[in-house]
Amino acid sequence: MSYATVMVSLALNQSNEARLAVAAELADRFGARIIGIAAAALSPPLYFTDGEGASKLLDAEQAALKKGIAALEAQFRGALPERANEIEWRCSLEMPARYIAQQARAADLIITGAREPASFADPFVAADPGDLLMSAGRPLLVVPAALDWWDMRSVLVAWKDGPEARRAVADALPLLRLAKEVTVAEVLENGADRSEALARVQDVVAWLSRHGVVATARVPKDGCNGNAAVQLDLVASDIGAGLVVAGGYAHSRFREWVLGGVTQHLLESPTRCALLAR
Repeated sequence: MSYATVMVSLALNQSNEARLAVAAELADRFGARIIGIAAAALSPPLYFTDGEGASKLLDAEQAALKKGIAALEAQFRGALPERANEIEWRCSLEMPARYIAQQARAADLIITGAREPASFADPFVAADPGDLLMSAGRPLLVVPAALDWWDMRSVLVAWKDGPEARRAVADALPLLRLAKEVTVAEVLENGADRSEALARVQDVVAWLSRHGVVATARVPKDGCNGNAAVQLDLVASDIGAGLVVAGGYAHSRFREWVLGGVTQHLLESPTRCALLAR
């Protein structure tokens, strides 16, 4: 298994350099075809007007969006020509998350940026990674804007025994084979039995070994103390992980939105990449 086609989502009003650098790295590693994609839609006005004035305002806003998307295309084409054997650009004037999810049929993996703070998020010009995770049907590689070097030497597989994590590990196999160190860790929740958790992660380690990935099992003795995301972050920091692989929204999305959770934390991480699948 490899990544033959990688889609990288660019966004207006956000930094795209880090995700383009990761796309270039994957093009080098896998000889992948890279599809750049962007979309934006007119947002509802905060004022009321009609007639010729309204028409002029809409035309001006649409022209600004087209200009912004053209600038993203230029940025994409400037970043990839010497790194990818084949590139393609796709764009549209419609809601970004919906458009990218539709076009995801053409890719093995989607690269996107980490979630913007709520005060800056604008779904009309940038796809929320949580929306893409729920709707694209492809694994999502979330890249923080502040990333200056993608360190793939150590990878953490955040195991939670469910279909989401199983899909994520399978989808991540090409990246796991590149890593020098892979750790499969499960955080104990709600008084779970540690010996049973060890048996689960050792099963995953054995499965990975049959796919050419040498991994180690880890179950922290302290459990999560009510916050699995914090505990996994401690493990990731301890092993120097540059990538965390996890199933997305093993709990309901609404629950994570209200209470927080591992998926929310990984979508917003400012320090390391995350490969998520659902």
